[in-house]
Amino acid sequence: MVIGPNGEQMGTKKLEDALTIANFAGLDLVLMNAGSERPVAKIMDYNKFKYEKNKKAKEALKKQRESNKDTKEYQLSYNIDVGDFETRRRNAGAYLEKGHKIKVTIRFKGRQMAHTDLGEEVMMRFADALSTLSTIESKPKLEGRTMTMILAPKKEN
Repeated sequence: MVIGPNGEQMGTKKLEDALTIANFAGLDLVLMNAGSERPVAKIMDYNKFKYEKNKKAKEALKKQRESNKDTKEYQLSYNIDVGDFETRRRNAGAYLEKGHKIKVTIRFKGRQMAHTDLGEEVMMRFADALSTLSTIESKPKLEGRTMTMILAPKKEN
């Protein structure tokens, strides 16, 4: 089966005839689908075809890289010290500037489960400290013994 340079079907042809037509047009005969019972060949400029295929592959890779931003997890404690808090805030801020999301977690152990409200306060303080760089994507949620919150970078308008 031969497909012409403008996409029109030229019908089933012998290999020699198809090559003659391609040479006459100054183009290449490219085998598109060899596995079927009727192989499909197309008359086209092969270099242009390869160039456009590579261009599309690069665009797809670029879009995939943009959508595959990482999520960095920061673990806090409900009784975190000021120095540790500032260090984590500074590191998270640098990560948010790169366009990545932040997942903040607090794991409660033993009797700490009685003070989940203190953990939520720490998380909200962390979100407020990063409010210039981020927005809260999901508010603090307690799942079992772990409280989590997700911060997303602000969109630039």
